[in-house]
Amino acid sequence: MSFDYTPFVTAFLFLIKAVCGFFSMMFILRLLLQWRRISFNNPLGGFVLKLTNWAVLPLRRLIPGSGGIDWASIIAAFFLQLVFFSIALSLRVATSPALSPLMQERIAAEGGWAFALFTISLVGLFQQILYLLILILILQAVLSWVNPYSPFAPVLRQLTAPILAPIQRVLPPISGIDLSPLVVILLLQAILMLL
Repeated sequence: MSFDYTPFVTAFLFLIKAVCGFFSMMFILRLLLQWRRISFNNPLGGFVLKLTNWAVLPLRRLIPGSGGIDWASIIAAFFLQLVFFSIALSLRVATSPALSPLMQERIAAEGGWAFALFTISLVGLFQQILYLLILILILQAVLSWVNPYSPFAPVLRQLTAPILAPIQRVLPPISGIDLSPLVVILLLQAILMLL
């Protein structure tokens, strides 16, 4: 009698993906806050700092920032994606013996396991950036309706300004309603579908 580990593997991968995805987004948000020169003296900035200092501060000793880009945050986010996809790929190969030789052949033909993991992790990092931008746009829209004077509102506006400005030039507010966040979310979703 054989026992199917697929539900357990799926649940485990879900948890690992959720944790890695959350912390990847926090590292990316830290990068965006620094890139936009937004003070960390606000509730969101303090939250992000406390959640990311454990990895970013030690990495900064090895990888200093340059050109206004916090490379330590990018490396930390990428590393988490690499960890997740390494675990996912290892479990996929281990729990699917029939797929194992086929996958190994294909990956070997395309440049090896390291290149495949690097590429998948890079795409995963890019997806996390897009998911974070969509989340920020949704939060900004909800706050503008519910509580426009929230301490988070100015931070979210500063984060989304460079993305929304080009759309707002083409599509100005209609009767006081700004549709640019909706357009940007649709564009970001389309990019995600391509990935």
